Amino acid sequence: MKTLMLICFVCCVVFFQQVNAQNANLKTEARSAMMSATRFMVEKVSTNGGYVALYLPDMSRRWGELEGFDSQIWVQSPGTPSMGSVFLDAYDATSDEYYYQAAEKVAAALIWGQQKEGGWNYIIDFNGERSLKKWYATIGKNAWGFEEYYHYYGNSTFDDMNLTEPAEFLLRLYLIKKDVRYKPAIDKAIQFVLDAQYPLGGWPQRYPLKYEYPKGKHDDYSSFYTYNDEVTSGNIDFLINCYLKLNDSRLLDPIRRGMNFYIITQQGNPQGGWGQQYNMDLQPAYARSYEPAALLPALSYQHGMLLLKYYQLTGDSKFIARIPDLINWLESSKLPTDKTVNGTRTHATFIELGTNKGLYAHRTGTGVVDGKYWYDYDDSNLLAHYGGKANVDIQGLKEAYRKVSEISLEDISRQALLKPGNTMPYVLSVNKVEPPTVEVVKKVISSLDNDRWLVKHVQISRPFTVSASGVETNTAKLSDANGKGIADSSEQEYISTREYVKNMTLLISFAK
Repeated sequence: MKTLMLICFVCCVVFFQQVNAQNANLKTEARSAMMSATRFMVEKVSTNGGYVALYLPDMSRRWGELEGFDSQIWVQSPGTPSMGSVFLDAYDATSDEYYYQAAEKVAAALIWGQQKEGGWNYIIDFNGERSLKKWYATIGKNAWGFEEYYHYYGNSTFDDMNLTEPAEFLLRLYLIKKDVRYKPAIDKAIQFVLDAQYPLGGWPQRYPLKYEYPKGKHDDYSSFYTYNDEVTSGNIDFLINCYLKLNDSRLLDPIRRGMNFYIITQQGNPQGGWGQQYNMDLQPAYARSYEPAALLPALSYQHGMLLLKYYQLTGDSKFIARIPDLINWLESSKLPTDKTVNGTRTHATFIELGTNKGLYAHRTGTGVVDGKYWYDYDDSNLLAHYGGKANVDIQGLKEAYRKVSEISLEDISRQALLKPGNTMPYVLSVNKVEPPTVEVVKKVISSLDNDRWLVKHVQISRPFTVSASGVETNTAKLSDANGKGIADSSEQEYISTREYVKNMTLLISFAK
């Protein structure tokens, strides 16, 4: 019996040694794949250290959110800052200086493209402003539905984390080695956020303020108080990070004012929700043609969750005082059962002020010249590229509110990182990614094709052209009559920064 047990023990030891050896070999393969893919992106794909989202393998065409010139890089995700962040992730995991140097190239591109006021436009064009203006006059103004590109302002935008992503990347890079070369760009970005903040605490979509949008001098929604696409919440998060990591106490007041703006703009009962932008009279306002002046249940849910977070950060109960009003409104504005798309949706995306009726966006036409957007009460033929209905987790909000409410005021106050006099140490939070299985790792490594991760069947756009009759191409991403995206059905392959980031993230979590 003892002999049998010894044999079993020895077999187990040998088995685990083999497994460990195999995992060690696979980890080496993973690191090798990471490096070869990164060298390709840095040395073959990047433009002066920057990136867009998609490229043809021969580099003859490229796309950010829209098609770009070969002199351009994109700031929006999954563009240049996204690549820089994954380079730093790889550096953290491996300590290989090549990844740090790749991140430095990204930083150089972003600093080159930083506007004088301290922010960024969506696009950085290394051929200068004349080339960028040409892009707006051809591709931008013909991208039907992408109205943020119809007009060139020459200023910076907060839209789509276009300030916070590059600024957070530069802050992270600076903190690794405290390289003073990166501090001025961070300081400029911080000052830009402070300069752009309205006295009441909110932010416009773009800054410095301009009033040049074609709808009319006084109707330029880029100057409105903006929540859409994390403008306000992103700026607050960035300032909090700078306050905690740089010990910059002057940021406490703008952080507080930003948080307070959520309280100021919550609508009165019985519609205790929020719009996604507000005019200077603090009334919910329109933006793009398919974004009416309305309340948004999904956005309001997100605001409720943010207010729970702000309460825990400050210890100030005013931030959760009207969460019950929000919950009551969300309950009262739910769709009838027969309108829930088989139970997959709870609310209309837009709720009309005063009536609590759903407003639904539609479109007709083929492009900027003949295209038209409108909204009404009809929930058929909904606008696909925006989503006419939403799924709001009311029960999740109730549960989160209950849990926070049960924490004692003493504990809340003691743990509030932004409360004056708080001495609790700041702990850097790390996004934890579950390590992939061996099978997944092997699949990712084997999918590397000549040092590239290629994708097919992605959504692209037509190149800008002018017909014999003078009609200019619709340069928006290909879509059907209702705006549903149309993927390239051919076998054409594309180099994708999103695919690179996804696969690198998997391999990094395995190869640590």
